[in-house]
Amino acid sequence: MKAPPGFSEYVAARGPALLRTAYLLTGDHHAAEDLVQSVLARAVVRWRGIEGSPDAYVRRALYHQHVSTWRRFRLRREEPWADPPDVVDVAAADGADTVERRLLLRDALARLAPQQRAVLVLRFYEDRTEAETAALLGISAGTVKSHTRRALTRLRELAPELAVLVTTSEVDPS
Repeated sequence: MKAPPGFSEYVAARGPALLRTAYLLTGDHHAAEDLVQSVLARAVVRWRGIEGSPDAYVRRALYHQHVSTWRRFRLRREEPWADPPDVVDVAAADGADTVERRLLLRDALARLAPQQRAVLVLRFYEDRTEAETAALLGISAGTVKSHTRRALTRLRELAPELAVLVTTSEVDPS
């Protein structure tokens, strides 16, 4: 099948950003590539209808496809940890602490429910408003707020070491 005009250019220009977002949703490079590929395969078929604003369609399809996939395979994807990760050494000056925090954050995000993870990715990685997030995911703004609160609470439970990422101006003084 030959790609419609403009589709290849769109994939070349937006592919890396879509892959980064998919990676944040899945927590796995291979799963992210599969997710982007399946969404783009659907987008190419509908290209004439979405050509004017394909980003909105493709991003929404990414989130919905990820949640649908997770629902289908949630029993197989759950992986309990025998040993929790070590505490992050914030005093390390060689940059290893940054890598360790990133891995810790990735693992904690992977243990969230897919819709909670999608809300966090949209709100904090893509810097979307509550209304934009709600529209993209097809849920209410109140649901976005509750998912955000629950997901952040869960992240604090899963990885309390990540509290070093919060600046002192954001910490409650009480």
